[in-house]
Amino acid sequence: MKRLTQTLAFCLLTVFTAVAQKNYVSEVWVSDLGNGKYKNPVLYADYSDPDACRVGDDFYMTSSSFNCLPGLQILHSKDLVNWTIIGAAVPYALTPIETPERPEHGNRVWAPSIRHHNGEFYIFWGDPDQGAFMVKAKDPKGPWTEPVLVKPGKGIIDTCPLWDEDGKVYLVHAYAGSRAGLKSVITICELNKEATKAITPSRIIFDGHEAHQTCEGPKFYKRNGYYYIFHPAGGVPTGWQVVLRSKNVYGPYEWKTVLAQGDSPVNGPHQGAWVDTPSGEDWFFHFQDVGAYGRLVHLQPMKWVNDWPVIGIDKDGDGCGEPVLTYQKPNVGKTYPICTPQESDEFDGYTLSPQWQWHANINEKWAYYAGDQSYVRLYSYPVPQDYKNLWDVANLLLQKTPSDNFTATMKLTFTPNPKLKGERTGLVVMGRDYAGLILENTDKGLVLSQIECKKADKGQPEQTNSSTDLTQNTVYLKVRFSCDGKKIKASEGGNDLIIMCNFSYSLDGKKFSPLGNPFQAKEGQWIGTKVGMFCTRPAIVTNDGGWTDVDWFRITKK
Repeated sequence: MKRLTQTLAFCLLTVFTAVAQKNYVSEVWVSDLGNGKYKNPVLYADYSDPDACRVGDDFYMTSSSFNCLPGLQILHSKDLVNWTIIGAAVPYALTPIETPERPEHGNRVWAPSIRHHNGEFYIFWGDPDQGAFMVKAKDPKGPWTEPVLVKPGKGIIDTCPLWDEDGKVYLVHAYAGSRAGLKSVITICELNKEATKAITPSRIIFDGHEAHQTCEGPKFYKRNGYYYIFHPAGGVPTGWQVVLRSKNVYGPYEWKTVLAQGDSPVNGPHQGAWVDTPSGEDWFFHFQDVGAYGRLVHLQPMKWVNDWPVIGIDKDGDGCGEPVLTYQKPNVGKTYPICTPQESDEFDGYTLSPQWQWHANINEKWAYYAGDQSYVRLYSYPVPQDYKNLWDVANLLLQKTPSDNFTATMKLTFTPNPKLKGERTGLVVMGRDYAGLILENTDKGLVLSQIECKKADKGQPEQTNSSTDLTQNTVYLKVRFSCDGKKIKASEGGNDLIIMCNFSYSLDGKKFSPLGNPFQAKEGQWIGTKVGMFCTRPAIVTNDGGWTDVDWFRITKK
């Protein structure tokens, strides 16, 4: 009878968890104002280079994931404002699959596009070191096919397909100057009917060197007989949105600037996606780079005037709009419940919850998802032989920061191998600079330290700001992120926010004591700062190691 009761309770818990995850509502950032309006950003998180498409009444979005896995997270919405994460198009590894022991910071998945054609979803992206890749699926939740290298080549980035009425398939892309030795141009090639292989060389159809330096991130559309290429220019923190149009796929293209910062506080409004609603409205997603919090996603109203799009609010009627901060929600025919991307995790499932990403191709020996016991067990994994700091470590389990002001708290129980010294676990705020609360098994027993590493990407060592000895192996770790809107003047355009982190810990989950120094968060390589956990051991050959059991990880206001 007891076992039957436990089984029934577990089934109910599973159903409840699924419902709770589906309708997750953040404590710290909700775009939907509940009165028919929304506020920007619709996603206060680093969904860099967003792209979206509509299929019926459903909207799907993906974004750059670089070296983080699962890659190409898929978000779903019914109204363009409320979003939830439903999966990832590259769940385990990016090809070629090599040892997962070292992250490839800033490489791999750049600026994807998501499209739906003949009952299948397609995602194209550029890997700056390999070329243009594609995956497809009948269901956006997966499974997705293995990545196909559609067009090999160094520096091919920011890819987007177009299926034309005559059955031809085209691919627009840009070049990364760091690999190709050329940037600020937009190019088009033709693909085979299966969209698996380029069948022509790429032809440069637009040169932005004079008027639109650093043009990149193109998205391909067709409307009223015109081919349209939407693309950003002017640099990530400081640029603007351009649209090209032509009656011929290879041009010549005329251009117009359709969205710029203007008098708004939204810097660099560009690179995103045009979508329409079933009611016939037009909308545009773009990002805003704010520094350590990454590239935030905004939603702008859009309208067509003389076959040119106007994005945002065009106050002076010149055809170039500026971003809105609040606006009437899109008309999608009905009102849907408020939901936000998942953040907090009770670890009640048997697989990785969709908000989490590792820092490299996933090693199956890193974690055990013990849903029946409501924890995730992270096994201590050896750091690389030439380890300098956590920048070199792949088995960091991290998620995007979800708001400007919030607190992340976790409960863990550390069980190091008594035969080893130097096993470590804890809470980390990760970027080019990083800091955290770290438990280490030392000769003196368990020690909790607040550590900091400046210029981690340059190989600089960690420093310990404060330490305390522990007599128990269960501890609660907390970091408070604070931002008052002040900016770093020395950053590009002076747009990067100053974000401060304060750390504290508790032995009972009630009384927290501060530890260490305030830390100024720093972005990673093309990504915002991330927060999460890890468990490592020294780079030695050994039969087995210890582990840490994380009971929960919670994002809260305080």
